[in-house]
Amino acid sequence: MGRGRVELKRIENKINRQVTFSKRRNGLLKKAYELSVLCDAEVALIVFSSRGKLYEFSSAGSMTQTLERYQRSSFSPHDNSTKRETECWYEEVSKLRAKYDSLLRTQRHLLGEDLGPLSVKELQNLEKQLEGALTQARQRKTQIMIEQMEHLRKKERQLGDLNLQLRDKLQKEGENLKAIQDFWSSNSAATGNSNFLHSSQVSHIDPAPEPILQIGYHHYVAAESADVPKSMAMAAETNFIQGWVL
Repeated sequence: MGRGRVELKRIENKINRQVTFSKRRNGLLKKAYELSVLCDAEVALIVFSSRGKLYEFSSAGSMTQTLERYQRSSFSPHDNSTKRETECWYEEVSKLRAKYDSLLRTQRHLLGEDLGPLSVKELQNLEKQLEGALTQARQRKTQIMIEQMEHLRKKERQLGDLNLQLRDKLQKEGENLKAIQDFWSSNSAATGNSNFLHSSQVSHIDPAPEPILQIGYHHYVAAESADVPKSMAMAAETNFIQGWVL
């Protein structure tokens, strides 16, 4: 009795799927080796498991050599470079577009928009991101405030030192001004005493006789005991009379 036909579909049991993969992979590698030996064919086989593990076989001894031969056979020399460049640009544009869409979607989620399609786990991740961003923002704000306080304290110390310097300078100038005032006061007192002594000495000297103004004729009579001669007295009287007449 032969085996029944196996239905080709994905094996749901993980252990059975792994066992089947291992058996069929070995069988496939064996068939590729037999084909290359029996038919003298260049065979290359590449297999990736569901976990991303690589299994390969190349009858030429180098997988790169077989791939280069495949590229030369699949594309003409003229269209090879153009098509490859076009594919590269298309892949780059697709990657950039996907990245742009992802950034827009993330931005809307951070702003609290379009949260309906998100699952509970995605919402928890979004909440963690927001909490982390909020923590970093608070730390940065605290650091800036500490730096500003330190700057203000430094400025306060500088102003305090400047205030002390100005106070010392003002005190020295006040002492110098007081010394000058004392010096001038002592000189003024000494000058006043000397002037007082000089005025007291001058007050004891008899003043000079003031001149006497006589109006009219007064007969000059010389005393007998005067030292002035009579001729001089007569001449003075005559001159006085003449001047009065004129």
